[in-house]
Amino acid sequence: MLFVAIGVLCTSLLALTWFLTYPSPPEIGGETEAAARAGAEAAPSSVPYHCEPANPDATPAVRSVLRGLCSVSGQGILSGQHNFTNEPNKDSDRVYSMTGKHPAIWSSDFGFTGGEDKDSIAHRDLMIEQAKKQFAAGSLVSLSWHVVRPIDDEPVLPIVGFQNSVRGKLTDEQWAQLITLNTPLHNRWTRSLDTIADYLGQLQDAHIPVLWRPLHECNGSFFWWGGRPGPNGTQRLYREMFDRLTHVHHLNNLIWIWDQNVPGDRFADYFPGQQYVDVLACDNYGKLLDGYYYSLLKLANGKPIALGELGHPPSPEVLRAQPRWVWFVIWAGMVDSKTGMIYGDPYTIDRGDPRLIH
Repeated sequence: MLFVAIGVLCTSLLALTWFLTYPSPPEIGGETEAAARAGAEAAPSSVPYHCEPANPDATPAVRSVLRGLCSVSGQGILSGQHNFTNEPNKDSDRVYSMTGKHPAIWSSDFGFTGGEDKDSIAHRDLMIEQAKKQFAAGSLVSLSWHVVRPIDDEPVLPIVGFQNSVRGKLTDEQWAQLITLNTPLHNRWTRSLDTIADYLGQLQDAHIPVLWRPLHECNGSFFWWGGRPGPNGTQRLYREMFDRLTHVHHLNNLIWIWDQNVPGDRFADYFPGQQYVDVLACDNYGKLLDGYYYSLLKLANGKPIALGELGHPPSPEVLRAQPRWVWFVIWAGMVDSKTGMIYGDPYTIDRGDPRLIH
């Protein structure tokens, strides 16, 4: 059993070795275009990369991934594909069948429905096992969480549960209770975090670093946690999640992704602080304007930036004009011919790419 365990660990570590092969990261460069001036005029022109993790006790694997992300920025972009909880490899397999290439990042979610629905929480164990397989094969693992409102019990019904709970609302009074210690609503929220911590802990036990993307798109009004700017808004909820998973559950395998929506409210109004974030990302289902890129780049102040969720990948021309993006993830069910085109571009870095192993 000892040799089996060592073998699994070594296989997993091979998935990270490519991050150590790149030269020192380049400096930020580039100017905004006139059509994208909003939020972009003060973009940094020469800011060094900041690749140290927000969690000072982060594992060596986390540190290796972050160094690799900093190094690959400007040299190429990692491909990524999301898969639903109960269909944990369906879309990644479709990418392979179309392109003959595996995404560099495998992505999934903890879900919110029940039964055999695609988002069923009943199959979280299946999703975690797939994460282990994907990492052993050489992919990075990214996880998000479409969590139900803390006033609701999971699972919720498909469609209607998503609309009324995940995309529902909290009153101002309920929000105040949520962010106040020892209230019934805050305690319910804490128990939800503890449940997810158990699954993330399984990946830590397997020595797997996780690109962890919680409370995404909070600068929009799509989800119950969104649309609340300022220090007592989603910023606070994000910081409390960081503190509980890091200092109570000691999950040192997490790479903390702070993810926003474009278009949406100003990024800075929702930012929890540099000390809570490893990578800044945005989700986009429209045109990826330079203004979004430079606004996020400015706020990142040297931390890597990524495209956390897309309907379609940007064109190779856009990616070369916005070279600091370190990865993109296409959402589940949206793989099409445009996806195949980006995998055929030499700028795209896939699992097994020769650049990852030299």
